[in-house]
Order: sequence, then structure tokens, then C-alpha cells
Amino acid sequence: MNRRVDDNGHRHAPRLSVVGLGPGDGRYLTPGARRLIDQCSVLIGSPRQLACFPGFQGEKRSFGPSLEALAAWLDAHPDVDTVVLASGDPLLYGIGDYLSRRMGAENLHIEPGISAVQYLFSRLRMAMNDVYLTSSHGRAPDFDFLLLHPRVAMVTDERIGPYEIAREILARERPRVMIIGENLSYPDERIHRLPPAQVARHYAMNVVVILDER
Repeated sequence: MNRRVDDNGHRHAPRLSVVGLGPGDGRYLTPGARRLIDQCSVLIGSPRQLACFPGFQGEKRSFGPSLEALAAWLDAHPDVDTVVLASGDPLLYGIGDYLSRRMGAENLHIEPGISAVQYLFSRLRMAMNDVYLTSSHGRAPDFDFLLLHPRVAMVTDERIGPYEIAREILARERPRVMIIGENLSYPDERIHRLPPAQVARHYAMNVVVILDER
């Protein structure tokens, strides 16, 4: 069983870490995240996440849709040095919040990552000051509330994506511009800037920014 070694050579007991992978491209994985992954015994993530580390020498475990099953496995293996992978940043509508509440914040280390929202704003060369951040993952956003804000960034899912967001804006007759970032940081990345009426029905994995440019 591996044990963590800090920069001074001191050994520490195994611990649970939740590590943000960034938006997708390995260039955006922080050195701290890479070090934690290199030193752990068990690496847990989705098949797509695990495939990012073909040379990992420890055990790889894929978790399914049940977060409770993941937490139960972690409860049963408290002495194993484990990293749970998170897309983007673990605490921006990510798995870090769930595990912090479920396992106890004092029992895990969270290594932040670059979120897809941060990445998109950097590509737009646009400040994130006063942006309202939200997500449609497994939840129905309150669009009346959201559209009170001049700038909104939303992590989407297959149920409520750009088209559904555009329909909600049009139904309220709000003058807005939508920026849709698809497959951010990947070779097939595409960024669209559209009025809601021109938003298509389908986009690949994406983040949406809603702007009131009046």
C-alpha cells in the first residue's frame, strides 16, 4: 500500500482526496493534482476519466450512477490511499460537495481544478466578476430568478441544455445573448455566440453563458 510523501520526505497516513481534472485536456491538470494521482493506491472515476491515466500503476475503479455506493466503498476502505476524480472543479456543482457532507469534510482533502466555466471565460477574454454560477444537472433552474442577473454561467446536462434555456428566455421575451461552449479544451472545441432564437436543438458537452448586453 502506497503512502503519501511530502516535499520534506515525511510519510503520512493514507487519506481520501477529491481531485479536479480541469475542463478535459491534460494540459489543465494542475501539478498538485497530478502528484496526488501519482501517489495514490486506488484511482476512482468514470471510464472516460480513468482513460486519461493509461500509465497509472495502482488499482482503477469505475463508479456508476450511485454516489451512495461510492461512499459505501470508501467507508469500507478507510486505510486505502484513494483519489476520486472530478470533472472541472470538485466544488463547482461537483462530487466534492457530496463527499464532503457524506464523509465529513475533515476526512478528505479537496484539490481544486480549473472549471469549464473558468476555461470558457478565459477563451472569451471576459472577466468573471459578478457572474451568477449555476447548473442544470438534476435540477430545474428558476429562470425568473436567473434572468434578473446580467451575466449567468450554467453547467448544463442532456435534459436542460442550450435549446431548453433559449426557449425559457424567449418565453419571457428577455433580450439576451447566449454563448455556448462545446467540448471545451478538446480538439473539437466550438464556441457559439447566438441570440436565443438561433440556438439549435443539440450541442455536444457544453457550458452556457447568458448575457444581458443592454
